[in-house]
Order: sequence, then structure tokens, then C-alpha cells
Amino acid sequence: MRKYQRITLALFSLFLLLTELSAQISLPKVFGDNMVLQRGIQIPVWGNATPGARIIAELGAVRITGITDQQGKWQIRFPKQKAGGPYTLKIYETGKPDSGIKLNGILIGDVWVASGQSNMEWQVQQSRDARNEIAQARYPQIRFLFVEHDKKLTPQADIVSGKWKVCDTTNVKQFSAVAYYFARKIHQDQHVPVGIIQSTWGGTPVESWTSREQLLTSPISRTAALANDTLSEKNFVTDSLNLVRFWDIVYHPKNNTEKEIPQPQFDDSGWKTLNMPRVIRDMDIYPYNGMVWLRKTIHLPESFSGKELTLNLGHPEMNYTCYFNGTEICKNVWNANKTHAYIIPQNIVRNGKNTITIRMAMLWGGGGFNPPADDIFLTNGLEKVSLAGEWRYRKDLEPALPEIRNYHYYPSVLFNAMIHPVIPFGIKGFIWYQGEANDTAAYNYRTLFPLLINDWRNRWKQGNLPFLFVQLANYKKRVAEPCESEWAELRESQALALKLPETGMACTIDIGDGETIHPLNKQEVGRRLAWIANNQVYHQQGVFPGSMFDSYKIDGNSIRISFKQTASGLMTKDGGAIKGFAIAGADHKFYWANARIEGNEVILNSADVPNPVAVRYAWADNPACNLVNSEGLPAVPFRTDNWKLKTEKP
Repeated sequence: MRKYQRITLALFSLFLLLTELSAQISLPKVFGDNMVLQRGIQIPVWGNATPGARIIAELGAVRITGITDQQGKWQIRFPKQKAGGPYTLKIYETGKPDSGIKLNGILIGDVWVASGQSNMEWQVQQSRDARNEIAQARYPQIRFLFVEHDKKLTPQADIVSGKWKVCDTTNVKQFSAVAYYFARKIHQDQHVPVGIIQSTWGGTPVESWTSREQLLTSPISRTAALANDTLSEKNFVTDSLNLVRFWDIVYHPKNNTEKEIPQPQFDDSGWKTLNMPRVIRDMDIYPYNGMVWLRKTIHLPESFSGKELTLNLGHPEMNYTCYFNGTEICKNVWNANKTHAYIIPQNIVRNGKNTITIRMAMLWGGGGFNPPADDIFLTNGLEKVSLAGEWRYRKDLEPALPEIRNYHYYPSVLFNAMIHPVIPFGIKGFIWYQGEANDTAAYNYRTLFPLLINDWRNRWKQGNLPFLFVQLANYKKRVAEPCESEWAELRESQALALKLPETGMACTIDIGDGETIHPLNKQEVGRRLAWIANNQVYHQQGVFPGSMFDSYKIDGNSIRISFKQTASGLMTKDGGAIKGFAIAGADHKFYWANARIEGNEVILNSADVPNPVAVRYAWADNPACNLVNSEGLPAVPFRTDNWKLKTEKP
């Protein structure tokens, strides 16, 4: 009997110990050593502790108290503080000072939430002049909290992981490049510590970042939001496992293919043929997700025999591995290679017949080789052998790629896991770079984007917090004639959000890259966001954003366009003739316009449009446009018509 009493007593003691440990005071992960707290507001701090306990919180010399509720939750607010530090934050229950929390190295300054998809997520080490930028990144008063990727079906109380880091030459590499360059300029111009809460995920639509409650308020997003009710966490687990298998197939050849197919003696006579260069969208296997093998046999002249050669693959897409006579020459992952020209060692070059083999991932409508044909060749330095023309190809030689549902694209799942947990951390405002993932429904973005802005502001309860965003840069193939454009429509939807108070837009129509959706000049993007902040948030004089359309007037066979925010006037970036304006008559057919500048106006006309009624400027995926203000900032794309758009539903 005594034995059972001892066991019962031991179990009870263990229960009391576990209860006490579980009730110890705690903070969500948004709080930590080296964090920045927002100046000029009552600073919120919250967490958990024993129900009904008295909480004591000390920030520097300031001491306040609070009481936990029946669930053990507590929240206190420190009085307004000026910029400064470093400080120590201590939080403990009355009578338990040794079991509390102590955070060191805390600064008071301005905190900005940086969110969006891959162009906001793009790291400093991936961007222009990365080595030099990293070497000079010694800003101990700039701090970053990187919110790890996570998705949840319901709003969470804490982020899955994250830790505040001081900006130095080691940590800066992984920071958002746009957010870092923004923070650096704000810090230098305003002379205050700057904190960045980075919550980003590439490829995600705006709906992922908006709460379910907000999405349910609009018929545009209501159906998609309700569809999440059929999901469970099990779906997420299954998708994660499939994703591992997916990339294992992409990166690691299966079925012994890499040992057999690249060999010169391999029999590919039963394979289909096609003329290269060509992308998958122009192949008979489209649409197809999976691995495709391509082979070409070439006959080299004697002048190539025994020589080190250079293989130039031109402009390939996606992930690929190249073999020459059975030897692996290169492996390119997400076009990470700066060049697609590779050295072929002389010892594997044969006289006469040689074989080039490519293993390529064809994913999501991408893959293959882009023109021109002249860029695909083999050279000994003096002569070239073209690789354009007939290639043999075959799919389904390796396991099929599992279906990936990409649940992080689903409505609200990122808001639940990566935004909700950091509310109501005191902040100065938001910077946002997203929109590429919504281009096919660009017209709806004029509704969805304001939904997000209002949603976040309402939940933070700090009034109309500044919301600064980046308008999509120029991207994709440049077209010769005026045409419809999903990206132009998305840019218009973004610009319409400026109707909301305390919003600002950085136009980047001049610093994109037609070849990549991730232009490398993130320094200029960050600077332009900071210029807007300096002007609108910090009320710094003499800072001018890009010129914007103000009004227009039809004058005979011409149209006068008036601009605002021109600084000292309008000009062209390259000093040449104005490019990018198109005008149309009542038939809705646009033609390029002749244009000239008169003060803050641009006068347009075209011999093809004797009775113009509408104007569009920079209305294309990748427009040729050059109008800037005297500060060198580009004029914002616009249209004067209200004609039905490509993505506008009936």
C-alpha cells in the first residue's frame, strides 16, 4: 500500500512541477534579443503566464504592471519612447523575478513589415553587386526578423520560428534585398534604428496574405475562401511529402537514365524529332510537367579534333544537365549559372561524330531553348558549328512528377501563420512587393489589393498605417506594336490603390529585365520606396516620386496630357524622342503617337488617328518608355480610356 502511496505522491509532485513549468511566463517569437521596438507609440508586449498572476515589465528605467486573464494571457503597453538604446527588457511574475524573461540589445526606432512574393524575398546575395554590398553591410542599428515559411488553416498565436538579427556582413546575405536597401536609406536619412519584420513567400497571390473574414466580404474572393473549409493539416503533410519526391526526381535522374542515354552508342532512333531552338509551349507534348531528354548528333570538322571547345546553349529555360559524349558538362539549377556557355575538354572531343545530350525539367509551361538560333553553337574559337536544327527528344523515361497542390497559394493560409502571429507588434508601416502571381486576374486585383491593405490596418489598430508598395517592373518579350497586356492591367490595379489614404507606390517600369521576373537592381527599388517614405511618412521636403497622369484634353487632332509630381519639369531619360505613348480613335485601335513636351504637358498626335479619343502610356508587359521628371523618376503607366480589359470578366 505504501508503495502505491509513494508512486501516487511522486506522480502528483511531477504533475505540480509540469503545471508550474507550463505556466512559466512566455513571449511569442516576434520578441527577442536585438529587436527594434516602435518609437512614438504605446509599445505593446504580450504573452502567457499563470492565470491571475501579476506581471511586471521593465524596459530600461520604465516599469509597468499587468494581470493575466483566466487563460493566462496578458498584454501590457509601455508609454511612448524616443529613438535610442540599447535597452534590456525584463518580464516576470510578482515574486518570481528569477523565473522571468530577460531580452538584451533592444533598440527603439522604426519598425516596418516587409511582405509579398519573390521579388521582396529576393536576397541581398542574389542581387546586383552582391559581394560589394555584403562587404559594406555594417549597420548595427538595422535589425531583421525573418518569419519562416509556414501555412495554417486557422490564425496562429505564434510564428513557427524566427529570430532578430543584427545587420552585419554575415547576416545581411539572407535578408530581403529590397527591405535592406529601404532600411539602410531610412536609417541614414532619419538617423534612427530600423527594424524589419520580413514575412515573404515567393509565387504567392494576394489572397494568401488576407484573412478569411476579409475575403468573405467580397464576391470575388468568397468562393475561394470557403473552399479552404474542405482542407485539413493532413493535406499539407501529403503535399510536403510529394514536394520532396518532386524535387528528388527533378534534381536526380532515375531509372539509370544518366548512365545510358548520354552515351554516344545509345539508340535514339525511335525518338521523335523537332527543330531547335524551341520552348515547350511550341512542342507537341505541351502541356507537360516532367523530365525530357534531348539528343543531337553532330559531325565536327578536323579543325575541331583534339581541341578544347566552347558549347553555347543560348537561352535555355528551367533546370537542365548537359552531357557531351557521355560526360556531364554542367548542371544548371533555376538558371543560376551566369552564362550558358561551357568548356568541353579536349580529351572527350572526337573526330567526326559527337553527341550532345540534354536532360531538362519542363515545369509549369516553361522549358526548352529560346531563339535566336545563332546563339546555339559549338566553337573552337575560330569556327562555329551550329546546334540549331533537328534534335531528338523523349519524355516519360523517368517517374511522373507527383501533383503538387501548393497549398501556400491558398487563401488566408499565410495570413494565418505569418502575419496574424505578429499582430499587434508596434510598427511604423508596411512595404509590399507582390502582384506577379495575380496577373491572369489583374482586374480583380483592384478589389483584392485594397482588401488586404484595409485588413492589415484594421487588425493592427494603429490607424491608417503607411502602406508603400512596388508597382510591377517591366518584364517579358518586348512587342513592336501597341497591344493588350495583363501586366499593364495589374499595374493599373496597383495604382488605383493610391486612392486609399497613406499609400505610396514606387514605379519601377524602367528598371526591370525582360529576361527575368527577378530584376537584380533591388538597390533602386529600395531607394524609391524610401524616397516615398521620406516624403509621405517623414514629411521630408524636396523628395519627388514619379510623375503621374493628371488630366487630358482633346485639341483637334491632338491630345494634351497634363502631369503632376513633375518636380522641375518633364524630360526623357535618354535625351531622345519620347517613347511609349499610343493613341486611338473611336475604333479602339491604338497607334504609336508623336509626342513633345510643353512644361508639365505632353502633346500627342498620329497621322493614323485623325480624331483621337484615348491615350495609353507604357501599356505593355515590357514597354519601351522613357518619360521622367527632373529627378529622373519614371512617369507612371496609365490609360485615359475605360474600355473593357483583357482580364475583365463580363
